[in-house]
Amino acid sequence: MVQLDVQPVEARLSIRESVERALSALVVSGELAPGTLVSVPTLAAQFDVSATPVREAMLELERRGFVEAVKNKGFRVTEVSDEELAHIVEVRQLLEPPAMERLATQFPQDRLEELTASANDIIAGAEGGDLRTYLEADVAFHLGLTAMLGNPLLVQMVSDLRSRTRLIGLTALLESGRLTDSAAEHLDLLRALSTGDAAGARRVMSHHISHVLGVWSGHPEDSADPVAAS
Repeated sequence: MVQLDVQPVEARLSIRESVERALSALVVSGELAPGTLVSVPTLAAQFDVSATPVREAMLELERRGFVEAVKNKGFRVTEVSDEELAHIVEVRQLLEPPAMERLATQFPQDRLEELTASANDIIAGAEGGDLRTYLEADVAFHLGLTAMLGNPLLVQMVSDLRSRTRLIGLTALLESGRLTDSAAEHLDLLRALSTGDAAGARRVMSHHISHVLGVWSGHPEDSADPVAAS
């Protein structure tokens, strides 16, 4: 059975939430590779918690399509085909770049300092080699920006699409030192938003999402940027 590099659970979260976040980050980043079989008792022992919150966390990951139940054995990490990933990216491109374009026209300047700190947290996660911090800070940053548009359904849809995305190339990027470069794009996005550069905000967000089919997915080169190419 695979030995996971897990961290202590966070007191401010429920045990289930903390376990789910940790496992989700491991699956998304590819540290817990597709096809890997894990069992609830083994995970509970590694997290030093009871089996119940681990089982609940695994059931939530199963609902998200990250794992599938294997009778009498546990859960197996599922694979996401290139086609599925392309479909996710296509829908994200339809939603997120236009959302950032609109936000640039109504960006709340009093939130800039707070958001800059959040962007720096993402960069710190990349520089420090902490993929869990990187991924959690990234999700919080983007969903926070999306929420500023005042459409909870949009936030829910973007959150769901992001929760389905696999970024199995992150570990290799981290080891090569290139993850910091993509982390810095969050500051580029904030710069466009805070200066009212709507076209720039859309372009940065589109390019950022394109990494999902490029270097973040383990491919050596980024996919073409649909905005830059148009």
